[in-house]
Amino acid sequence: MSKNGLNPDSDRTGGGRRRIDSRRDPQRHSPLSLLAVCGSAAFRCAIPILAAALWLISSGSASGAGSDNGAGSSPAPTEEASEYRTPLAGEPLSTTLFGRNIDIPPRNRDNNFSVVVGSTFFTTRLAGDDLLPIGSLYWKHRWDATRVRGIFSLFVNEFDLSNTTGKLQTLLHFDNNTIPFSDEEVVDGKNVRETSIIRGTANGRMGLGLRVPVYPYQTDNDFRVQLFWQGGYLYSNPTSDTGSQVSLPPDTMVVGPFLRVRYDGLRRNLMELPHRGLAFGLDAELMRRGTWSDANYGGAVFPGNQTRDYSKLSGYIMAAGGIPGLSERNRLILSCYGGFAPSGLLDRFSAFRIGGGPFPTESDDLYRQVYPGATFNQFPASQYLVGSAEYRRELLFFMYLHFRFTYAWVDRVLFTDPARLSEQDRGRAFSVGLTSGFFWNSQLFVEYSYDTSILHNGSPGSALLFLWSKEL
Repeated sequence: MSKNGLNPDSDRTGGGRRRIDSRRDPQRHSPLSLLAVCGSAAFRCAIPILAAALWLISSGSASGAGSDNGAGSSPAPTEEASEYRTPLAGEPLSTTLFGRNIDIPPRNRDNNFSVVVGSTFFTTRLAGDDLLPIGSLYWKHRWDATRVRGIFSLFVNEFDLSNTTGKLQTLLHFDNNTIPFSDEEVVDGKNVRETSIIRGTANGRMGLGLRVPVYPYQTDNDFRVQLFWQGGYLYSNPTSDTGSQVSLPPDTMVVGPFLRVRYDGLRRNLMELPHRGLAFGLDAELMRRGTWSDANYGGAVFPGNQTRDYSKLSGYIMAAGGIPGLSERNRLILSCYGGFAPSGLLDRFSAFRIGGGPFPTESDDLYRQVYPGATFNQFPASQYLVGSAEYRRELLFFMYLHFRFTYAWVDRVLFTDPARLSEQDRGRAFSVGLTSGFFWNSQLFVEYSYDTSILHNGSPGSALLFLWSKEL
């Protein structure tokens, strides 16, 4: 029996999980197996992508009847209007609500400075937590050809700077994750104390890019191809709870090229939620660690010659549009995310990380895959596929109700298993939430999510996410 009470030579079929001994499978990273992974992902995404294309074509003329130049005032959103039009981001609005006249001036969407606070409340305890606090500062600004974007939360930060000349861009990026508290892996919904370590990264990128504005020609609608050279520093240290079998690799520099492709043709509503259009993206990286060795994170040994060099490929597609036969108040949003490692063996520090949080809507945040109700970065995965289908209803011009179904397939390595088994988990989550304008020029987001099995070792669980953002 293994340390966590599971037989490493048996398959586990409960909870939609299947375990595979990746160490004994020499074809795991062969060209044929990678082709099979890509084919499987494409097949799983084919249905939502095809559906998105069909309803975008069928509803495009109806939902896109209004001008998208962003210069005119939105018609008053009253039922008496011959054809209702949802107020769009950045546009002025004159309307009446409960007998009161409301005038919203046009807004410069290039410039924003906001604070975001909130928490995830786990109605079923997850990873030893009943709640997970959230807080950050968001900054976006443009000075002619220079743009900056930053998210700051003390120990976890990211910053982007770009300068555009014609269609060419010079690019600079920095991010760090240097939380000084212990980090433990989550297995079957519980923290494994023996995996406790303190770890951190600090990364920088410099690059060149091509940026071309695309329809509907708002500030966030563009096609971008960006090529970076990135370098970073990775460190890790044991804690007093670290298991005796844990052997960490040396602190090291990590360098390599990074390719990023983005297309954002989404038009967003007053609350900056995707209203209609299509967006997709692709990330590819090829990385090498300077000084490396074998490592043990609480289970089997990860050979240094298989984990020092690695490549990762991930992508997403999102489509939003109307529903034929229904008014513009009703929207459908489909998304699909996937990723895998063409070469190398991903370990605790290089694996894809899938976690919870709000559904991504901002152009530079669309790459982030979300499984509702999870903790941050809960799933370390070598391959994954996450898809969602959302129905949204406009209750008032500033208030939106949504229902979302999320499906996830995750191939994750259990770092606590002596046989180094990979666990193929399948999960389904159902979410209902409300996005609304609030007092003091702020926005409120509340979402309840119910997970069928993947987060709590085959058992159902639920969580409540609350976020409040205020423009400063």
